[in-house]
Amino acid sequence: MTQTIDFYFDFGSPAAYLAATQLPHIAADTGATLVWKPMLLGGVFQATGNHSPADIKPKGPYMTVDLQRFAKRYAVPFVHNPHFPINTLLLMRGAIGVQSQMPDRFADYVKAVFTAMWVDGLNLNDAATVGSVLQTAGFDAAAILALANAQATKDQLKATTAEAVERGVFGAPTMFVGDQMFWGQDRLDFVRDALAA
Repeated sequence: MTQTIDFYFDFGSPAAYLAATQLPHIAADTGATLVWKPMLLGGVFQATGNHSPADIKPKGPYMTVDLQRFAKRYAVPFVHNPHFPINTLLLMRGAIGVQSQMPDRFADYVKAVFTAMWVDGLNLNDAATVGSVLQTAGFDAAAILALANAQATKDQLKATTAEAVERGVFGAPTMFVGDQMFWGQDRLDFVRDALAA
């Protein structure tokens, strides 16, 4: 039976970006199936009482340096977005909409948004910038906006976020292998170990 990695993520998390650069390789190496679970991190924080590390003065600067260390280890580009924090509600709804209605383009959508956010450092609070990113990636920005605003899309994002909280998720990225939960992109070795067990 093929094992799965359930990957709960939000584009607003730089650690989720770093995890997203590595998890497809881990899945390929182990024969596992990577299941992308777009959730709203703000909703998780609200439900669990958690906060962004950036909100904790000593932790924010440390995390920025530590993320750079991991980006170097993974040999992937990373810049701290100067417009952080970014409201990702529309972006996450877009992810849900594309995943359900255009599954063959989901990987393209994820790559475009994560790259715009954590490689190019663009202001994705700005609707015109988001539209430009999507157009460059070959999407019809108006169609994605319509998908994102569909009631079924909104309901699914709420449901996936609630599911995450019910499973014990308190931050992003969070990965599950079976019932084992792993939080943080610095726990990917444990994900690999769980798949090999």
